[in-house]
Amino acid sequence: MLSVVNADGSTADGSSLIDEIVREGARRMLAAALEDEVNTYIAELADQRDETGRRLVVRNGYHQPRSVTTAAGAVEVKAPRVNDKRVDEATGERKRFSSAILPPRARKSPKISEVLPLLYLHGLSSGDFVPALEQFLGSSAGLPAATVTRLTAQWQADHKAFGERDLSATDCVYVWADDIHLRIRLEEAKAAVLVVMGVRADGTKELIAMTDGYRESSQSWASLLRDCQRRGMRAPVLAVGALGFWNAVNEVFPETRHQRCWVHKTANCLDSLPKSAQPAAKKAIQDIYNAEDREHAAKAVAAFAKQYGAKFPKAVKKIVDDEAELLAFYDFPAEHWIHLRTTNPIESTFATVRLRTKVTKGAGSRAAALAMVFKLVESAQARWRAVNAPHLVALVRAGARFERGHLVERPESHAA
Repeated sequence: MLSVVNADGSTADGSSLIDEIVREGARRMLAAALEDEVNTYIAELADQRDETGRRLVVRNGYHQPRSVTTAAGAVEVKAPRVNDKRVDEATGERKRFSSAILPPRARKSPKISEVLPLLYLHGLSSGDFVPALEQFLGSSAGLPAATVTRLTAQWQADHKAFGERDLSATDCVYVWADDIHLRIRLEEAKAAVLVVMGVRADGTKELIAMTDGYRESSQSWASLLRDCQRRGMRAPVLAVGALGFWNAVNEVFPETRHQRCWVHKTANCLDSLPKSAQPAAKKAIQDIYNAEDREHAAKAVAAFAKQYGAKFPKAVKKIVDDEAELLAFYDFPAEHWIHLRTTNPIESTFATVRLRTKVTKGAGSRAAALAMVFKLVESAQARWRAVNAPHLVALVRAGARFERGHLVERPESHAA
């Protein structure tokens, strides 16, 4: 398309000619990437056929054009459409193709600082970035491999500095801890990313620590927590976590209270039940952690034990044995309960990373892979919102007492 260019380099609509070139390059790259993604998906399922021999997964034209905001401005996109006739045996519903590049409701692109780590985690080497980014810019002026190498080296340095920083000023009242297996380019198949997030006294969330270790390993967690303590981390009031974490907490921060994750506990409990009993049992478990206060929750635990104890004692034991630590959140502000029942703050942060990573050929660099994940989380951290009623977090740290989720005693009255 030809445009009239003014003397200052702008076009008739007031935009820069360079901006138009970049937007056109972005549009072409996005279109090519979407086509390649769909073609790969269909090719991988080419052997899926119905009783007449026809393919179950085929192309089906294009979706309606939509505008996607990118770093280069708004770009119009026509995403290819897939007709997937396969049926999910578990749900009975039709399977659907979902683009990892452009999700159904996406209206804006990730920042370039998030794109490069994603490219690495997908298995691209620094040399592969050049043709990929040449398509984005529409010319051979792509980001040089040497520049990408310098960036990844800087990200590794950033991650190292993050892991060595002083934590004496980081007073986190609540912490969440979980190990996330991302299937990225780590050197050992059993390795996971150990993550600790916290809530500061002002209610804001912060990434405290992130390193690699083994899933459900008390030794890995203890090593991480001791390192945090050495760097000045104060014991949190309440820690929310899953298996492998608690022995480490008892060793390093014995004064910290425990809150078991209800998501992990529910899944663990349901695994001990036949599928026919799982829907009703899941509803009964939800009645426990959604109860209006600890007293009603305890009654819900007793009702669960009465209903399932005779037939499924192992499932009931998983709830009853950990009742005190499962209901610990009821001793804190009601506004915080939704945050404290599970490790979802960590899970939701890593959901995008998990969905966009895949197994690659060869292990790759452990340090580089961890640095890439760190940069993705660092970008996501800017979008984390504070907990509900953030002003109550400082009172929790000061020792305020809460009953039925309401403040009943301020620290000063307790001291008096």
